[in-house]
Amino acid sequence: MRTSVRTGRAGRAEREGDVLAVVSQSGPTVAFYDAADDRLLDTIEILAEPHELCFDPVHRLLWCSSAYRSGYYHANSGPRTEVTVIDPDARKVVDVVDLAPEHGPHGLALDTRRGLLYVSVEGTADRSGGVVVVDTATRRSLGRIDTGAPGPHWFVISPDGSTGYASNKEAPFVSVVDLDEGTLTEKIEVPGSEGLDVSADGSRVFVAAPYASFSGSGDGPSPGIRVIDTSTAAVTGVLPVDNVVFPVHATATGKVLVGELRMVPDGATGLGRHGPGRLTVFSAATGDKLGEAEVGQFPLTITSSPDGALGYVACVTSSTVDIIDLESMTRLGSLDVARKGEPGAHGLAYIPKAD
Repeated sequence: MRTSVRTGRAGRAEREGDVLAVVSQSGPTVAFYDAADDRLLDTIEILAEPHELCFDPVHRLLWCSSAYRSGYYHANSGPRTEVTVIDPDARKVVDVVDLAPEHGPHGLALDTRRGLLYVSVEGTADRSGGVVVVDTATRRSLGRIDTGAPGPHWFVISPDGSTGYASNKEAPFVSVVDLDEGTLTEKIEVPGSEGLDVSADGSRVFVAAPYASFSGSGDGPSPGIRVIDTSTAAVTGVLPVDNVVFPVHATATGKVLVGELRMVPDGATGLGRHGPGRLTVFSAATGDKLGEAEVGQFPLTITSSPDGALGYVACVTSSTVDIIDLESMTRLGSLDVARKGEPGAHGLAYIPKAD
């Protein structure tokens, strides 16, 4: 496993002791990098097919979902039921929480004030997908909230912890759930959806749509970021993009980071192949485009530093994480997280140093 290290980065001193955790699905591993100089610090083995990461700053634990025994959505050998708990300081697995009979855990969202972790899970023939509620202190399931669609994938919550939003790949709506009552309250119409996130002030939800089916038909609505007004639960606009989008991330400083997947012609097969992806940045308040930067192949997960200065883009096909200065939109470095030559960079978590 190689890592590209760059020097002279602004804010290096402020990031001393901070760590970036990165999933490699093909590892299957979680790798830990020094956020100040990009050095690889450690790598730990975990359950097969790790997907997303979520850092709990209260208990200083890292949660990792594992969705399938092998493969990916719509092409796998069967779902897993576990979420792994990792001590990011000792860099070791401390627990494996089995959510069975719930299965296909993917999206993770944390309410630190109430000590609750929300885990999106897939449905069955007789019940829709939903969100499992986990007590972060006891690591026990407290129940489940149905989302009304078979495959809720990404899940985010409002800043006050009262409302949750689930994107649904095939279902033509975003599910809105009341987290206090544990009920589905709204279905906001969108043409199938991928990643989503909530603005820092809770006033808007940004949703990548439509669902990326890779059918190649070219039919259907154009890709874009649907903007939902949370006060009215209605789509009020679309941020334009040129390509299919999977990840969406809202920074603490009012920017929306979008990962565009780009395909290029392949004359040998007549099919497209992955070209360099693109990070596109918008203002959360105005929707104005602020800039763009080239990244690796198939951007799948995005996060940012707590101060909003840096963006991190995990690209699953190239298995790299690009580090982008969000003011100048320049690439400062790239982490190579490939294992055994296989692709797989996915979940990300920024872990500030302990007080």
